[in-house]
Amino acid sequence: MAELSEITERLQKAVSSTGGLDRPLKIDLKGEGVIRLDGQTVSNDDGPADCTITVAKDDLEAMARGELDPTMAFMTGKLKIDGDMSLAMKLQPIMAQARG
Repeated sequence: MAELSEITERLQKAVSSTGGLDRPLKIDLKGEGVIRLDGQTVSNDDGPADCTITVAKDDLEAMARGELDPTMAFMTGKLKIDGDMSLAMKLQPIMAQARG
């Protein structure tokens, strides 16, 4: 299981190569930390966001490895989206790039 800092670093590399997001998005790891993507910056600072995705760290890692489909995670309640759904959809290519 990856540490929060490792996940953040992988996402930062992916954001750098994909161009990032046009608005802030936060991933809430249910008490195991926060990852905030804002433009081309990825940090663990909690701040305002236009979309918050709540998901367990294990499930986020499974999605990053391609073992858990994000749509299925959403449909089964493993992933919750609060805010702009279209912004959440823009995270998919970043996650695919982070898979490496």
